[in-house]
Amino acid sequence: MRRFLRLVAASALVLGAVAAPADADRRGTGWATAWATAPAAAVSGVEQGYAGYTIRNVVHTTTGGASVRIHLSNRFGTQPVLMGHVTVAISAHAGGRRDGAVDRSDGSARPGTVREVLFNGRAQVTIPARAEVLSDPVRLRVPADQDLLVSTWTPQPSGTVTYHPAAMQDSFFSRGPADHAGDEAATAYGETTRVWHYVTGVDVSGGPGTVVALGDSITDGVTSTWGANRRWTDYLAARLAADPAPDYGVANSGISGNRVLLDSNAPDYTIYDTFGPSALARLDRDVLERAGARTVIVFEGINDIQQTPHQTDPQQIIVGLAQISAQARARGLRVVGATIMAWKGWNSWTPELEQVRVAVNAWLRAGGDGALDAVADFDAATRDPADPQRLLPAYDSGDHLHPNDAGDAAMAAVVPLPEL
Repeated sequence: MRRFLRLVAASALVLGAVAAPADADRRGTGWATAWATAPAAAVSGVEQGYAGYTIRNVVHTTTGGASVRIHLSNRFGTQPVLMGHVTVAISAHAGGRRDGAVDRSDGSARPGTVREVLFNGRAQVTIPARAEVLSDPVRLRVPADQDLLVSTWTPQPSGTVTYHPAAMQDSFFSRGPADHAGDEAATAYGETTRVWHYVTGVDVSGGPGTVVALGDSITDGVTSTWGANRRWTDYLAARLAADPAPDYGVANSGISGNRVLLDSNAPDYTIYDTFGPSALARLDRDVLERAGARTVIVFEGINDIQQTPHQTDPQQIIVGLAQISAQARARGLRVVGATIMAWKGWNSWTPELEQVRVAVNAWLRAGGDGALDAVADFDAATRDPADPQRLLPAYDSGDHLHPNDAGDAAMAAVVPLPEL
């Protein structure tokens, strides 16, 4: 996982997210999350920000609506950042779609769809260090299963830049200094980035609610097909769209390398450590405050086991998962626990650490001592019957820890839709 994140960090440029949903959002009468990501860190080596840059983030919707709101984050910023101009538009290209077609965005907008994004009626907003902002509603009919373009122009130097490293999607940028946020054409966007900057959420009006996936690199989709939207959360959104169940938005709050109990590189954590704060530390912003949040699927724990320092006491992980559930339920959310998948063959696997996984999974399958509303047995759906400690070869990306597209689809297939 660290090898993967070093590669994507080299192409850095940033992102962020969050806003607290009102009770009406959870009842489905307000806003739902069409797309989200969890800000993980500050871009290393960019201590003065991206003065003059226009960044065109490409994101893909899981549900649609008649209006949109944009979340921007300076969560890992050391100084305020001025957003001089922000726009949202429907991409001229649909992106990776549920029918398997891939129409990759090139940064160009569908003619007539570029909209100004305002904040309290103003075109500019300054985001304080470690803070996040939510835009005014923007009238733009956004379809589900469609690429959107969220463009930000930052005219002045700032502090560090907040981002999500593993976008699995090309976005685009101009070094400026001219403002290109309002451009329909992609002419000015001559460079690509493989991460998301500043943008952490897109909400749509009128949706039935949001299912939030809290996870690590497997939820982040780091071994899924680039630009195709084939993470397990994307397959889940496709199931919801095809099922009589409500077409909930799906918010992906996965961070590669993330742990339940420890921050990235603990005890020497810094804002540049890309595995992010622990799941417990980021729970409020990345899950509980998502617009329309009604259910959280918790799929974490393997990194507590396999990373150094190894967590060898399953009860510690169990207590952490139970606390995530308790806090989510206290905010009115349902909780689905997902079992930890097989990982024999990964470089840190040992028989002793395997027993930790087995113990945590036993607790999950038993309903978490009443902590869970339902269970998604990802382990049973993806393991090799001939060697249950390993992923089924047909679902293995090749590293024996992360699934391929087929494995992601198998995971989504066992999420109990009636329990969401």
